[in-house]
Amino acid sequence: MKKTSRQLQKEQTREFLLKTAYEYFSEHGILNTRMSDIAQAAGVSHGTVFLHFATQEALVTEVVETYCGKIALRTHELAKSCTSIQEVLSAHLEGIQEYEPFYTRLVIENRLLPPAARDAWINIQSAVSFHFGRVLERTRGEKQVAALPVSALFNLWIGLIHHYLANGDLFAPDGKVLERHGDTLIEYYMKLIHYETEEEKHGREAHESQKGEMLLRAPWREAGRSAF
Repeated sequence: MKKTSRQLQKEQTREFLLKTAYEYFSEHGILNTRMSDIAQAAGVSHGTVFLHFATQEALVTEVVETYCGKIALRTHELAKSCTSIQEVLSAHLEGIQEYEPFYTRLVIENRLLPPAARDAWINIQSAVSFHFGRVLERTRGEKQVAALPVSALFNLWIGLIHHYLANGDLFAPDGKVLERHGDTLIEYYMKLIHYETEEEKHGREAHESQKGEMLLRAPWREAGRSAF
């Protein structure tokens, strides 16, 4: 059945309010935003917002579900053909970079979101985790990555990214954390999870032993003894 012009206008208004709320949340935060803020930003009456979203929780939930869905879908599209951990990590960062300000708000505020909104947030992590685990299990036999549980390796990556995003004012005052530090974070992470061969292990232990002996023979130790 063909929609009436009134129905189409109503749908367009709802989409416009969702986009306006997304942009406002990205800039000002989610939980501190009032319905009146969205109405003012959209240039509509307070009642118009309530006509489409009965409560603030309903508005927050739909915005988060809509844009988390976009992020998860984009991440899946980018990661589905990846064959290495580095490629998956790059796909993950690219998938959220377009939505970075909003994603950062979710990093900071997700624990206080309504349950349905928080579930949508978790779905993003599930999308990344699926491809991460898929590639990791395939490369296990090649001994490229430390023999740790997939969950530990994945949580280490998520923790690293979220730490940088949550403290973006320190790492990238211009607000573009992933553009500035993305490649470096991947490089650091790959070094952290690198599988250490026996040869590398022996070389590291020999280096640490030599370093320890040099410290023991350091002149300051003799000077320190004479001081007492």
